[in-house]
Amino acid sequence: MSADFGGRGGLQGKISQWLRGRRPKEAADDGGREALLLAAADAGLPLAPAAHPVGYMCSCDRVGCPTPARHPISFAWQTQSTTDRAQIERWARHQPQANFITATGMMHDVLDVPLRAGRAALERLLGSDVEVGPVAESDDGRMLFFTLTRGTPEDEDEWWPCELDCHPETMDEHPGLRWHCRGSYVLVPPARLPGEHQAVRWVRGPEHPLPEPLTLLEALTDACARYAAEDSDHADAAWPLRH
Repeated sequence: MSADFGGRGGLQGKISQWLRGRRPKEAADDGGREALLLAAADAGLPLAPAAHPVGYMCSCDRVGCPTPARHPISFAWQTQSTTDRAQIERWARHQPQANFITATGMMHDVLDVPLRAGRAALERLLGSDVEVGPVAESDDGRMLFFTLTRGTPEDEDEWWPCELDCHPETMDEHPGLRWHCRGSYVLVPPARLPGEHQAVRWVRGPEHPLPEPLTLLEALTDACARYAAEDSDHADAAWPLRH
């Protein structure tokens, strides 16, 4: 009898242990991750799962991934992106390691600038009582200003696809301002980047209303131009003299 009970108890214990092992994976919420993702969705940012870092590499199976932990998992990310809370909860709980991207040009755009320029522009904007919406900082040296989308202009010649000048894979080639609009995406906080303690985090959360992009554009472009000129001057000063 005791042996039989012990056998059942052993089986019961294994089942309980298995269930305990499953629940944290499905409901894991490291540092309020799920709440932050749902807050972003409630603010109108459509989300989709993205790759995550594995050490200094990417969770995807692409050899030499050019944007490790910064790209969507699915090629259908534009149609997959959603603000549906139930779907985002399912993704977050069943993919606890995943980053998330937000598709731009649908409900919102993102003005993406070098970190130093972004911090200077943010100080200027707040000091001038300009309505600034959500802002995120990335430890890879970028600052993201979330705005309303421009939508589709009447004259298509006024528009450009994002891939031409500000696709995430071209960041190193274009260090100035990039306007993520139709056909692009950015990581949404909280997100982890390859390396130790590298992340994307909110400076101003998604509870702030999305502003019109043109209200931020002058301050951002001025800051980008100023810091680009300073960097150029520093490079010239460091260049060895030739005799």
